[in-house]
Amino acid sequence: MATYLILVAGGTGSRMSSEIPKQFLHLLGKPVICHSIEIFQKEIQELKIIVAVHSDWITFLRSELSKHFPEHNFSIVAGGETRFHSVKNGLEIIPYETDSIVMIHDAARPLVSAETIQRCVTATKLHGNAIPVTPIAESLREVKGGNSLAVNRDFMRSVQTPQCFNVNLIKKAFEQQWQPQFTDDASVAEAAGNKIHLVEGNRENIKITFPEDLEFASLSLLKKSARKN
Repeated sequence: MATYLILVAGGTGSRMSSEIPKQFLHLLGKPVICHSIEIFQKEIQELKIIVAVHSDWITFLRSELSKHFPEHNFSIVAGGETRFHSVKNGLEIIPYETDSIVMIHDAARPLVSAETIQRCVTATKLHGNAIPVTPIAESLREVKGGNSLAVNRDFMRSVQTPQCFNVNLIKKAFEQQWQPQFTDDASVAEAAGNKIHLVEGNRENIKITFPEDLEFASLSLLKKSARKN
């Protein structure tokens, strides 16, 4: 059974106030994306990795990957107009394979845990798909038409990546036309008639978006390294 990883790295980093996209900013001496790659390589043997990146950054990405992973061959595809199109471009180079799994992960999430990855893979083998989620700690309000209404957070979950799927299931789902409500891969699979299965994520598995997120990631990785030593 083949296992694929599509890393979505198409962002340009506008909210980081940086000329370099967030996935390429240095975190403890190496780009954020490298930390994301390392955890998956450690957990999944014979992993086939595809990176979807903005066309302006393909040359830079190739240089960084060859520097930090000289013995690994990566497939690189150009990112699209939206996340949907970037993932679709990555899926197009994966063949239809009945028993294979594809994990789709934000390149700017370097703190995903080994346990979260394994829970996703195990559940996907059983159900055909799995996405990691965490409970909502804050109160929520829905804002609509100038009014706001309290929302019961007990029924809500925060969605993370990797979002994992049987290859045939997700390739077929992405044959749909893009819709504005496709904010992640699970929403695409759901629109194609698939029930989405949830597994426990890890709270520190944030998507680096703002400068303070980089500081949090640095502290988290340092604490993790200290526990190992």
